[in-house]
Amino acid sequence: MRLGVIDVGSNTVHLLVVDAHPGARPLPASSHKRLLRLSEHVGDDGAIADEGARQLQRFVGECLEIAEDQGVEDLMAFVTSAIREAPNGDAVLARVREATGVSLTVLSGEEEARATFLATRRWYGWSAGTLLVVDIGGGSLELAQGMDEEPDVALSLPLGAGRVTRMYLPGDPPKASDIREARRRARADIASSVRPLAKAGTPDHIVGTSKTIRSLARLAGAAPSAEGPYAVRLLRRDDLADIVQRLGKKSVAARASLPGVSASRAGQLLGGAIVIEAVMDLLGIEVLEVCPWALREGLILRRLDGLT
Repeated sequence: MRLGVIDVGSNTVHLLVVDAHPGARPLPASSHKRLLRLSEHVGDDGAIADEGARQLQRFVGECLEIAEDQGVEDLMAFVTSAIREAPNGDAVLARVREATGVSLTVLSGEEEARATFLATRRWYGWSAGTLLVVDIGGGSLELAQGMDEEPDVALSLPLGAGRVTRMYLPGDPPKASDIREARRRARADIASSVRPLAKAGTPDHIVGTSKTIRSLARLAGAAPSAEGPYAVRLLRRDDLADIVQRLGKKSVAARASLPGVSASRAGQLLGGAIVIEAVMDLLGIEVLEVCPWALREGLILRRLDGLT
């Protein structure tokens, strides 16, 4: 059957269409995304502004039309931190539902971590042993660890690349003092939350997902996307420390000219790098392997499992 997933993140609205059936690997059929930056339409009170709600409504309607044109039989739609933390989130979702007929499901941070963990487990298989998964989006950071398809530990922290940038990294480029403060805040938040991971023991395989981590790995010399999903891509802690230093001295425009860095992500890449470096330092991670599957694939796999 042909499945579709509409993913409303803090930065983009992304429709992924796959051909799949239970027991088989989902095969991508088409992908469509729009830059929304929903997090930038949030007021001081945390509410989504009318313009943000209007754009979300329009983009979801656009995804629905494309899904119908692509012959999608089953369409899932979900939102993450940008909506679940907004005091008017329910009203925004109702507006989208009334205009398009699409009901957006709000995922909790733990649900994000668990679905992403499932995707990485299926990608690497049982031979990977105990997995530790690091995933960063625009609004939140997810960490999960376990030896089965459901993690023993699943954490979500408000340390997304976009959030850290907005809160702690003004200026283009930001001041050295602001970078130090962002680093201090990120490390304090992570250090106070990762005790469950420390108690879970030493993982056998450590992986990272997300566009931010892929971009950082590319800056460290990993294979470009043109080489396909099966190329092994690594992000080493020593390389990341150097990348943080380099990014901190560059303007957003200069970052966008770097290999593997899109213009839409350049502004928040330093914030993401600061958070991932903190995770690797505090958890003693020397190398992250980049996994091509993440949240969307995890939700598709869950749906297929339900069909059995």
